[in-house]
Amino acid sequence: MSPLLLLLSIVLAAILSSAMTWALHPLLSRYALARPNARSSHKTPTPQGGGLAVISATLIVASIFMALSQSIELGIPASVFGATLFIAAVGAADDLKPIPVLPRLVLQTLAVGTVFLTAPTNLHIVPAYPLWLERGVLLVAGLWFVNLVNFMDGLDLMTVAETVPITAALVTLGLTGDLDPMISLVAAALGGAMVGFAPFNRPVAKVFLGDVGSLPIGLLLGWCLLELAYRGHLIAALLLPLYYLADATATMLRRLIAGDKIWIAHRSHFYQRAAANGFTVTGVVGTVFALNLGLVGLALASIAIPSSTGRIGLFIIGALAVTSVMSWFARRR
Repeated sequence: MSPLLLLLSIVLAAILSSAMTWALHPLLSRYALARPNARSSHKTPTPQGGGLAVISATLIVASIFMALSQSIELGIPASVFGATLFIAAVGAADDLKPIPVLPRLVLQTLAVGTVFLTAPTNLHIVPAYPLWLERGVLLVAGLWFVNLVNFMDGLDLMTVAETVPITAALVTLGLTGDLDPMISLVAAALGGAMVGFAPFNRPVAKVFLGDVGSLPIGLLLGWCLLELAYRGHLIAALLLPLYYLADATATMLRRLIAGDKIWIAHRSHFYQRAAANGFTVTGVVGTVFALNLGLVGLALASIAIPSSTGRIGLFIIGALAVTSVMSWFARRR
């Protein structure tokens, strides 16, 4: 994949996302206001649905550059892009009028399942296990990843601070030949679209992503990370989103043990507790962004190191860094 092509896709996606967010803002202000609830960090009604611009810019730019690059096979992206549009539609409907938990979960499962049903049968992360078992585990993991991105999108710029470092790492791996150029192109478009959205989402946010943005962003990121794992880089695929994985999973387990209904809105994620404990929004997001840059460095190093022991060591370092940040967030300043 040409570096110039990737750079152009980033710039074009950023411009298109920014222009579309600006154009959609009056409409979202009228029809899609997010009113403060138990999960919210904002105190006044704020338009949501800016993710419509992010996802549209991502898919448009990625499709254009794929069409220009005849060396890229379009079969898999077509099904993934279709699933992305479907789950974005589910998110948009939920933004306008909340969908009950069970139907929403079924619809999300259809979208995530499409990604695995269309994946070639020769792709295996752990060849020792039957394909049906691995795909079943991945389906559950994919569904959880889509939702945890949604759960973690509860603070201004938080998803930007997560998505931009991950996509930057995926673009870098595409340039070094460690990742399929198709994946790096999608990552470049998504990263650029998030950069274009960022000025509208910085504190105090003028517009939120909404479920129409967070759900398909989770699907696209999950697909890119899955492709990275299929290339034999499982440790890197786990390191890149490790803060989101750890915060969301630890919070869910803690609430389950406490007997809470995990589908009810709440403010007990570590990044939310940090805001309640005296951290500024900028301080929380800046810390997460810096942590993610460190995780990117560890992920890239894990690919360069041939030793499995060395890769596991890097993962442990990343896990300790994430645990330290979460513990720091949980303490009152």
